[in-house]
Amino acid sequence: MTADDLAALHTRAFSATRAWAAAEFSSLLAQPGTILTGDTRCFALIRVTLDEAEVLTIATDPAHRRQGLARITLQAAEHSALRTGATQIFLEVAEDNTAARALYAGAGYDQVGRRPGYYLPKDQAPVAALVMRKHLAPA
Repeated sequence: MTADDLAALHTRAFSATRAWAAAEFSSLLAQPGTILTGDTRCFALIRVTLDEAEVLTIATDPAHRRQGLARITLQAAEHSALRTGATQIFLEVAEDNTAARALYAGAGYDQVGRRPGYYLPKDQAPVAALVMRKHLAPA
């Protein structure tokens, strides 16, 4: 997938917030340790530094939600992180994003922090980010 493809899907998936532009995806993909998993329906972008990985974003096309794609894509990202030496993976999720929180809880992530006012939805009050972590282990 190209940076333009990623930006278009991210825009569809995050219509209530500021989606990332193609230039931002290009920059991230050029950085060492960045891993992209998924396809044109759903993708995850992670970054691995030493033994830690971070989920930068997961985006699912609204037309393809509730099909298990995010779960499959997240698992693929975790396996990629593990193969590159990561022993734990972190992410941030909006406190009011119940679907994503359920995905991450079901995947074994635990809340380890909270950042008040982190997300700035369009025409709404700021929303806290929950910091979540999962320990990675070979299957």
